[in-house]
Amino acid sequence: MVELALVLPILILLLCGIIDFGRVFHVYLTIDHAGREAARTASLGKFSDVVTIAVDKSGSLISASDVTVSYSDPNKVSGSLATVKIDYQITFLTPIIQPFFPTGLTLSDTTKMRIE
Repeated sequence: MVELALVLPILILLLCGIIDFGRVFHVYLTIDHAGREAARTASLGKFSDVVTIAVDKSGSLISASDVTVSYSDPNKVSGSLATVKIDYQITFLTPIIQPFFPTGLTLSDTTKMRIE
C-alpha cells in the first residue's frame, strides 16, 4: 500500500502528460491539414472559399477568426503566392504543466502555395 501511494501520483502525472502530448500533436496535425487544403483552394483561384475550407477541414476545431489569408500580389494574379496562417490556442490538462503556460500554448501553421 505504501509503495502504491508513493508511485501512483507519479504514474498519474505521467499519464496526463502523455494525454496532453497526444492532444497537442493531434491539434497540430489537424491545423496543418486544414492549412494545406485552404492554401490549395486559394491556389486554384477560389478565393472566397479559403476560410470556409480551412474551418471545414479542421472538423470545426478552429473558427474563422483563427485563419489569416494573405496574397503576395493584391490582384491575385497567376504566379503570386497565397499564404494561409492558422493560429490555435490550446490549454493543458496536466496540473503541473499549467503554471508554465497560464494562457495556454499557441500552435501556428503557415502554408504558402503559388496561385495557378
